[in-house]
Amino acid sequence: MKDHRNHPLRDSHEDREAATHIPDTPQTRAPSYALAFADEEFLCREELRPVRLQLELLKPEMLMNEAGINSTIVLFGGARIPEPSQKDTARTQTLADLSQYYTEARRFSQMMTKRSVENGGTDDVIATGGGPGVMEAGNRGAEDAGGKSIGLNIVLPHEQAPNTYVSPELCFNFHYFAVRKMHFLMRAGAVCVFPGGFGTLDEMFEALTLIQTGRMARVPFLLFGRSFWEKIINWEALADAGTISEDDLSLFRFVETAEEAVAALDSWEGKGEKRGAIPGR
Repeated sequence: MKDHRNHPLRDSHEDREAATHIPDTPQTRAPSYALAFADEEFLCREELRPVRLQLELLKPEMLMNEAGINSTIVLFGGARIPEPSQKDTARTQTLADLSQYYTEARRFSQMMTKRSVENGGTDDVIATGGGPGVMEAGNRGAEDAGGKSIGLNIVLPHEQAPNTYVSPELCFNFHYFAVRKMHFLMRAGAVCVFPGGFGTLDEMFEALTLIQTGRMARVPFLLFGRSFWEKIINWEALADAGTISEDDLSLFRFVETAEEAVAALDSWEGKGEKRGAIPGR
């Protein structure tokens, strides 16, 4: 962290501490008297939304810079996919069958994190949404390999706690979906998408659109589970209709196993030419 102690201005931490030792009077208890940056009610006002957006973009960026994170491998996938030992509790047989991708996500993350650690641990760091299911599997595989991983959590109406495998110092929480999705892609060296629901589809199509339109580098983009993806999306129909081009179908590849995914990453044309794809810069 950059050290500002040598500049001539008083540090804001000192002012915040000093504010706790003032006399207790009607004036000092008034909301107007609170320091603006320490006043949660003020920061949550409607007019402060632009400031909150900026803070939510800046905080993870600063902390990941300080942690030395250069590039990530992003894992998207369903929160409801159980690990195989728990598949009997799945709400549908399809979810129980998809538990194999919990295993593949964990194995893939373990393999990639082991390689990352051997090369310093700052490139190809696993990044997930920080929740259960495939996200848990990704963070768990990184821990299996003795490495760090990122969790980008989101506040939901039904509270979602971070899974216990996210590295605590790289566990973030977001209010704004848009800012969260930017952080998924700002350092992305590869994107891997496992079966999932609306959230997974949203993240997948936004990333594909950024690549298609040239707003993001063409990074390796892998879809785990061809039968699932071809069942829910008629990719060829999009190309036949002309709503996407035939070349757009080459923006991604299907894989089934962790080994296939690692091989696909290693053979991806142009891999490494531009790390850390940053949309909008």
